[in-house]
Amino acid sequence: MPSPHASSAEGLDRLFAALADGNRRAMVDQLSRGPASVSDLARPLALRLPSAVKHLAVLEAGGLVLSDKAGRVRTYRIAPDAFGGLEAWVAQRKAMWHHQFDALAALLAGQDESNP
Repeated sequence: MPSPHASSAEGLDRLFAALADGNRRAMVDQLSRGPASVSDLARPLALRLPSAVKHLAVLEAGGLVLSDKAGRVRTYRIAPDAFGGLEAWVAQRKAMWHHQFDALAALLAGQDESNP
């Protein structure tokens, strides 16, 4: 089932906007290996903590990550089915194009048979 964030056009816009930045994609890559704190996510990218927090807020608004706070440490993890809406969007377009190409192939096959 697609993420509720990505099920609407606005949700997809937020998801694509979140993935449009290289630092945020790097954070998603790092989080795909497991949960991490803000400082753990900021360090390899040489980001200051306020910048990292802003990037993570965009990822959270896009439905890609979730966070938990224990004391002063905020830990982020990939949201379950973070890419469900994106996968559904791509699958719909892929099915449409396959249908279009199948129709074109049938049309071209019919033309070949009518012109011996």
